[in-house]
Amino acid sequence: MSIATQEKKYWLAFSKINKIGPQKLKKLLQAFPNLEAAWQAPSKALIEAGLEVEALENFLIKRKEINPEAEWETLNQEGLEIVTILESTYPKLLKEIYQPPPLLFFSGDLKIAQGFSLAVVGTRKPTAYGQQVTVEITRQLTQTGLTIVSGLALGIDALAHQTALESGGKTIAVLGSGLDKQNIYPSSNRYLAKKIIEKGGLLFSEYPPGTLPLKQHFPARNRLISGLSLGVLIIEAPEKSGTLITANFALEQNREIFAVPGNIYSKNSQGANNLIKLGAKLVTSTTDILESLNLKQATEFLENQKIIAETEEEKIILEFLCKDPLHIDKIIHLSKLPPAQVNSTLALMELKGIVKNLGGMNYVIAR
Repeated sequence: MSIATQEKKYWLAFSKINKIGPQKLKKLLQAFPNLEAAWQAPSKALIEAGLEVEALENFLIKRKEINPEAEWETLNQEGLEIVTILESTYPKLLKEIYQPPPLLFFSGDLKIAQGFSLAVVGTRKPTAYGQQVTVEITRQLTQTGLTIVSGLALGIDALAHQTALESGGKTIAVLGSGLDKQNIYPSSNRYLAKKIIEKGGLLFSEYPPGTLPLKQHFPARNRLISGLSLGVLIIEAPEKSGTLITANFALEQNREIFAVPGNIYSKNSQGANNLIKLGAKLVTSTTDILESLNLKQATEFLENQKIIAETEEEKIILEFLCKDPLHIDKIIHLSKLPPAQVNSTLALMELKGIVKNLGGMNYVIAR
């Protein structure tokens, strides 16, 4: 479903009230036809909906201070958008986690959050080894079609985002602050955030514009990094590192945890090495990740998505082709197209480099 702009203004307004979190918002949605009605409701109706006295008193004060129209205007001025948990465009994987954010703020292409993603995180002060591994593995992951998710932090996070962009891939940055230009953190990565958007990537936050990058926001932010992803790859992390918080969330969310082994004498490797001892998947190549996630079909799907059918016949045939050979008789049977039409369409598709004849009239996707 989609939600009208007028209603979204009130989702935005409620996001500015700290004492109304996911559970209270759920109660309001159950008690009222929409959040606009909840916003305008009298005290008695709000109490009947389940708001405790403290939350109600806070809401009544804030309601006088917050103008939904003005907040919406600020959102537009910053070039930001919102998606609610009730909408089909809300990231599917994120809906699976415990207490997903009712509202997400974003800038960029929301569609990439529905694809196959892997989180790449690590220390803010990587060694030359950590930098080398990050670039190599991130580049290879990107080339398989995976979207790279990280937290825009200095060090490994920023390098993962940058490498994904340089490799022609997509990346998602999840922030622990508002997405307004003034609060993008760290400030030294504001240019990188801009490039992510320009290159078809995505910035995410559960915090409304104007929210400062407070220390307590970042552990909560980490649950979104893992929640958006099929798994989390740890590249260099000290024994006590915020990166390990992401790994803990991944474990709670039933996500795969991967770790790159490091020098046993390096403090930067202690966290990743300990994770491996505790059962994280040891990674020495991209193949370790793809095989563990069983992403063969996923990568084929992504490759097929890149091919744009030029005719209705091509579109039908592409539904059945992948990297596994398919005989022309099977294609005719599945497509229900006339044999002559299948023959001529496959011949044209082969000339375009879309399909390949492996011999014996067995066809595969060529790219």
